[in-house]
Amino acid sequence: MHGEKQAPVNYYVGIDVGSASVRAALVDEFGTVVAHADQPIQIWEPQTDHYEQSSSDIWAACCSVTKKVVCGVDARRIRGLGFDATCSLVAVDKHFQPLAVNCEGQNHRNVIMWMDHRAVSQVDRINQTQHKVLSYVGGTMSVEMQPPKLLWIKENLQESCWEKAGYFFDLPDFLSWKATGVTARSLCTLVCKWTYTSDGGWDDSFWQMIGLEDLVKDQYEKIGNHVLSPGESVGKGLTPEAARELGLPEGIAVAASLIDAHAGGLGVIGADVKGHNLPCENQPITSRLAMICGTSSCHMGISETPIFVPGVWGPYFSAMVPGFWLNEGGQSATGKLIEHVVQGHVAFPELQARAKDSSQSIYTYLNSHLDLIKKSLPVGFLTVDLHVWPDFHGNRSPLTDLTLKGMVVGLTLSQGLDELALIYLATIQAIALGTRHILETMQAAGHQINTLFLCGGLSKNPLFVQMHADITGKPVVLSKEVESVLVGAAILGACASGDFATIQEAMVKMGKIGRVVRPNHGDKRFYDKKYQVFLKLVEHQREYRSIMQSP
Repeated sequence: MHGEKQAPVNYYVGIDVGSASVRAALVDEFGTVVAHADQPIQIWEPQTDHYEQSSSDIWAACCSVTKKVVCGVDARRIRGLGFDATCSLVAVDKHFQPLAVNCEGQNHRNVIMWMDHRAVSQVDRINQTQHKVLSYVGGTMSVEMQPPKLLWIKENLQESCWEKAGYFFDLPDFLSWKATGVTARSLCTLVCKWTYTSDGGWDDSFWQMIGLEDLVKDQYEKIGNHVLSPGESVGKGLTPEAARELGLPEGIAVAASLIDAHAGGLGVIGADVKGHNLPCENQPITSRLAMICGTSSCHMGISETPIFVPGVWGPYFSAMVPGFWLNEGGQSATGKLIEHVVQGHVAFPELQARAKDSSQSIYTYLNSHLDLIKKSLPVGFLTVDLHVWPDFHGNRSPLTDLTLKGMVVGLTLSQGLDELALIYLATIQAIALGTRHILETMQAAGHQINTLFLCGGLSKNPLFVQMHADITGKPVVLSKEVESVLVGAAILGACASGDFATIQEAMVKMGKIGRVVRPNHGDKRFYDKKYQVFLKLVEHQREYRSIMQSP
C-alpha cells in the first residue's frame, strides 16, 4: 500500500580468502551482493613447489576489505559474518604468534599454501600404510592435504616449528579464531583435509602409524578437539578487538567456516531452477554438480548415502550441505594453467598490445580472435590436430597421480597470434575433458548427475563455460551473482545469526540462477573423439615412463 513502510533488510558479510587475494561482500537476505571489495595478498615461492603466505598479511587484508563493504551501512542491520578460505596450513606458537614454516626462519611466512607440494615423500609413505581412513579420500591421500605437511614440518623443522607450535589451523579456522578468540574447528576442514570423521572423530592409530603420535598425546589440542558444523555460531561472536579491526559491531554472530570451494558449492547448488527447463528440475539436489573454477577447480557432488569413488575425495558427511555426503573431485591447476600457457607464449606481448588497443581483457580478445579464424566451423573444431593433457601440476582426480606431467601434441613451427589462440582453446578443452573424466568416474560409482552449476573466476569466460557444456553434454547453470563463493560465506553468517533455521533454507532463498548455457549436441561426435584422444595421452605418458624406467 502507498505510504506503507518496507521492512528493514538484514545484511551479512562474507569474507573469502583465495590464493592470491582476499574478497569481502555485503550480501542482503535475498542473496544480492550489495557491496564488494578485494585486495591482493602476498605469495612467496622460496623454491620449486614451496608456496607460503603470511597469516598477518591475510588478516590485515580481511580487515581492509570488510571496512570498505560496510562503509555507510546501518551497523544494526548487519547480522552475521562468515569466512571461507583455501585449505592452507597455518602454524602459530602457544601464544598464537606466527611460526616459520620455512628453513630461513621467516616467522611472518607461517602458512603453507594448499598448492604447496613439498611433502611428496611424506604423502607417499602415508599412502603406503593403506590405513582405513584413506578410503575417505578416494583411496589415496593428496599432497595438498594437511597430514603430509605436518609430517614434513616435524621431519624438517623439528626444533624451530614443530616443538614450538601451539596450534596448527586450517586457514578457514584460523580466521574464525581471529574473529572470536575460540579455537573451535569446522567439521568441513577437519573432515576434508585432516582425516577426521563425522561419526568417529580422530583415529589414534592413523596418527601413530604415520609418526605423528605426539598429536594424540595432547588430546589433539594442537589440531582441534572442539568441532562445529559449518554455519554454527562460534563462541560469543565477534570480539571487541576483531570488531574494531573489521569495522563491524562487537558481538555479531560469526559462523563456523568452510573451505572456499565448499562455500562456492553452497552458494550455487541449492538455487531454485523452476521454469528453466533443466533436467534437474523436480529432481533431488543430488542430480547437481557444483564446479568452483578459479586457480584450481573443484567438482562437488552430494549424495544421500555414502558413495566411495576411486580417486575422488570423500565421502564426507555434512562437510558442505548438512545431512548429505560430499564427494570432491578436483584439478590442481586450471586458471593457473591457462595463465601459464597464454603468458608463456612468444606471441603474448602482441596479444597484450592488441587487447589494450581494443580496450578488452586478453581472454575476451582471444575469444574474439578464435571467432575470426574459425570460418564456417564450430570454434571447438579448430583443435582437430592439437591436443593437450592438462596435468602440468599433477593429477588430483580421478587418477591421483602427482607425478603426471602436462602434454601438448600437434605443435608446428608457427608462433603467431593464431597459434596462441589455438593452444589457449586446446587448454580450455583439456580442462573440460578432465571434468568429463571426473564426472564419468563419479557416475560409474553411483552418482546420477545431469546438470552442472558453475561459479568462480573462470565461469566469467564464455568459452570456458561453453566448452564444459559441449564436452560433458550437460547444461551449465551460472548463478545470478558472479561472486557465488562470497554468497556462500554470507549464507554461513546468515545461519549463525539465527535468521534462517537451516543452511538448506538459506541456500534456496539466497542462491539465484542467472544464465543457462546448453550443450551443442550436434558437436557430440567431435568431442567424443577428442575424449578418446585425451585418454590415450595419459596411456602414452605412462607407457614411455615405463620404458625410461626399465633396466
